[in-house]
Amino acid sequence: MQRLRIKYQRGENLKFISHLDIIRLWQRTFYRAGVEPAYSEGFNPHPRMALASPLPVGYTSRAEFMDLYTSGALSPHYFEDLINRQLPEGIKILQSCVVPLEQDSLQALVRQAEYVVTVRTSMSLSECRQAVDDFMAKDSLVWQLQRQDKVKEYDLRAQVAELEVLALADDMLRLRMLLQCDSKGAGRPEQLTKALGISEFPLSVERIRLVLEA
Repeated sequence: MQRLRIKYQRGENLKFISHLDIIRLWQRTFYRAGVEPAYSEGFNPHPRMALASPLPVGYTSRAEFMDLYTSGALSPHYFEDLINRQLPEGIKILQSCVVPLEQDSLQALVRQAEYVVTVRTSMSLSECRQAVDDFMAKDSLVWQLQRQDKVKEYDLRAQVAELEVLALADDMLRLRMLLQCDSKGAGRPEQLTKALGISEFPLSVERIRLVLEA
């Protein structure tokens, strides 16, 4: 058995595809390409594959990771070429490598996620930068998130490692965010833009990097 770590990108064409649909897409692609995944044991065996951190619906990404266990050894370069020829437009493997079978799960290794967010705003560049500076100067910011009939309360400031204004042109503001993304919580860009008073609904969110524990 072999464990492949796969880095791939998801573009505009697939940004409204759910996590479960992405799993099914990969399974169908492996089947068409003739790649045999290893299967779990038990009464309901399923292909052994795991994504690092499910991408929220509506986001794009150039930094998704997946671990795939295969029943036999495959050259990473051969695997990439074989699978990319079967994938639909909007998703592509960027690189892959073999990792030890006994290594911790991919999800357990994720520490942070970096995003570039585009929002529409009537604020000036200096006002946007001041809002960012004021937020980063806070020791904490208690924030509430409504989920169905429950309200979750957490420290939004603690989830933000880095935050900066990249550009403002024609009322379109671009922000870079490095947010917590681990078992303790995952920062959401739309919550941060709302807390900054800039916009409640980003026009686009792209995940550009996942930081894994070395």
